[in-house]
Amino acid sequence: MNTNECIAMLLAGGEGRRLAPLTTHLAKPAVPFGGRCRIIDYTLSNCVNSGISTIGVLTQYKAESLHAHIGDGSSWRQTSDGREMDIALLPSSRIGREEYTGTADAICQNIDFIDAKAPEHVIVLSGDHIYHMDYRELLEAHKTSGAAATIAVKRVPWKETSRFGIMNADGKGRITSFVEKPAKAQSNLASMGIYIFRWADLRDVLLADCADKQSSHDFGKDIIPRMLEAGEHLEAYAFDGYWRDVGTIDSLWEAHMDILDGTLDASCEAWPIATRDRKPGFRSYVSPHADILTSYVHEGSSVEGDLERSVVFGGVAIGRGTEVREGIVMPGARIGRQVRITRAIIGEGAVIEDGAVIGSPDGDIVVIAAGERVAGNPLYRKWPLMLPKSMYDVNGSAFAGAGATNVSWEKA
Repeated sequence: MNTNECIAMLLAGGEGRRLAPLTTHLAKPAVPFGGRCRIIDYTLSNCVNSGISTIGVLTQYKAESLHAHIGDGSSWRQTSDGREMDIALLPSSRIGREEYTGTADAICQNIDFIDAKAPEHVIVLSGDHIYHMDYRELLEAHKTSGAAATIAVKRVPWKETSRFGIMNADGKGRITSFVEKPAKAQSNLASMGIYIFRWADLRDVLLADCADKQSSHDFGKDIIPRMLEAGEHLEAYAFDGYWRDVGTIDSLWEAHMDILDGTLDASCEAWPIATRDRKPGFRSYVSPHADILTSYVHEGSSVEGDLERSVVFGGVAIGRGTEVREGIVMPGARIGRQVRITRAIIGEGAVIEDGAVIGSPDGDIVVIAAGERVAGNPLYRKWPLMLPKSMYDVNGSAFAGAGATNVSWEKA
């Protein structure tokens, strides 16, 4: 892909209320995913793997969590073809800028950034979706159709249509109608939140929308309907690969189960998902007495209990006699002995004391917030919560690392 042919603008400022309490201290795209990375890593890696060299990341809510994760972008610059990557963080709080009032306003406030790159096309992406997509194929389809804009689409279950922009398209793929999050949908053809525009066309529409005081300055609610009303050619690009919007607790949990079922390949060598490099911290340990069935355990965790259909991130300690079934245990969580966890998400750095019981086989997904402490069974309080000494570096901070098997234990 030519340097100036297409650049990416990645919308990553959403508050993510439906992912609370995981988003109390994190931007939605910064929520851990898949045992080793963050949600936003999928979209960033799609850009890198697709040959897009310029990526603007637009941040707002809890922006510091994304800025700390992305840093200077060096973790996504390891391209096989030696390309120079330009990953720019574009927060809403820059001097002289107001907060972004909508997705379209976020792009409009960064017109100068885009103009300086002088692209022919701009691809607008969401930072909270899990999928592998080669944007080069989307761009080629967009150019071939001659459309002013092309929207990647996928059919979704009818019960979920109220969560998406829903459209109709004719037999040739031209979009004929578009409704954002309809109460009663006439179609289940959903926008994936992936738009590609000729920059000259989008620029004009953005400026007109920006001047409209009645507009909510949103792509789905305003920009796409405005272009349709103007008679612009908008094209639907059907995507048949794995894709999931992980904007709710249920969908986040289901996406992790998809990894375990093999529906989603989280470690695809042909389409690698890069993430921020972490310095090695402690050595991995899995007890010979642990019973691990259909589970993913990231390097750097210490597991003495039993796992079934669960995903365990790095920096986690799971004590003896504990059972985790259909659970997601996020980085740095400490789970004591004789704990029972079923259909639950344990947030980063949470502490689950000995004997605690969380969740049930038939209940809703239970979420323990990052850093939260869950009291255990008083019968177990005479025994201290035990953690491996080697799970900490010299500064006492937990990191995901590789390594061998032997660990010693200390009181928490």
